[in-house]
Amino acid sequence: MVINRFQQWLAASLVVSAVSIFTLAPASAERLRGTVSIDGSSTVFPISEAVAEEFLAVQPRVRVTVGVSGTGGGFKKFLAGEIDINDASRPIKMKEVKQASASGIGFIELPIAYDGLSVVVNTKNDWVDHLTITELNKIWQPGSSVKRWSDVRDGWPEKEIQLYGPGTDSGTFDYFTETINGKSGASRPDYTANEDDNALVRGISGDEGSLGYFGYAYYAANKDKLRVVAIDGGKGPVAPTEITINNGTYAPLSRPVFIYVRPDALDRKEVRAFVDFYIESAPMLATEVGYIPLPDSVYAGAKQRVELREIGTAYHSEALPQSANLLTDN
Repeated sequence: MVINRFQQWLAASLVVSAVSIFTLAPASAERLRGTVSIDGSSTVFPISEAVAEEFLAVQPRVRVTVGVSGTGGGFKKFLAGEIDINDASRPIKMKEVKQASASGIGFIELPIAYDGLSVVVNTKNDWVDHLTITELNKIWQPGSSVKRWSDVRDGWPEKEIQLYGPGTDSGTFDYFTETINGKSGASRPDYTANEDDNALVRGISGDEGSLGYFGYAYYAANKDKLRVVAIDGGKGPVAPTEITINNGTYAPLSRPVFIYVRPDALDRKEVRAFVDFYIESAPMLATEVGYIPLPDSVYAGAKQRVELREIGTAYHSEALPQSANLLTDN
């Protein structure tokens, strides 16, 4: 069921209209002034931060701020009209779509990279060779009785297990709990939660009995401090890599990540220039920070969505009728 959802997301990405591939904005571009405000997912933060830094070289008079309040926290600000762009590690929820409609807030949904949600342990952990989805559920489900590693699998040490993960405002938390526990937000509460993935890295790397999860980029940047765990989604253990995330074999924990843009914010030249630059530079910068670029056709479709100001979601299974045109060629 979960693998099918990922395949639907992939299919949605591949059917967008194809237009010409873009080049980065030239240094001779119109000099702009103003501000661009971004908040949201800590998973998407490294890409947005990298884009903001590169954009500064092209438009040094535009101030781009990138905050980290989690996907849900970012959507709260976005739907209140407080920020121009929300970083999201999950598609917008239908309750957020309805809130946007009630508030008169439009949104343009732009997938920008693939991520493989990575399960990691301390480097001194020499007993975990892989984990199954059933075992992850046993560990993380509400009411879980797992206290020690020996509770997970016979033969593992009677060492206390210390859990680390994103906070409840995180899109990664939503995706992981829905995928592993069958319902978004369904999780045991007795774990160390933090919206800052770097704080999770520090906690796991300093705790021999630890287990945690976050976006692939944070593992890729800390391979010397953490050990990634291969996950058996039903076809044998597979570890997250650029290849396995891109080809879908790292399942069911591979997913697209997004930015959401307010159409009215595009009336400001500095915001429109930044969003165009983001789409054009995302393939290169996603790779640099540890994520996987999407197919060229997806970025072409994203560019067209911005040009036409097409609002709605094509990535939610309960997408509203007005967003259906995002799934077809124009």
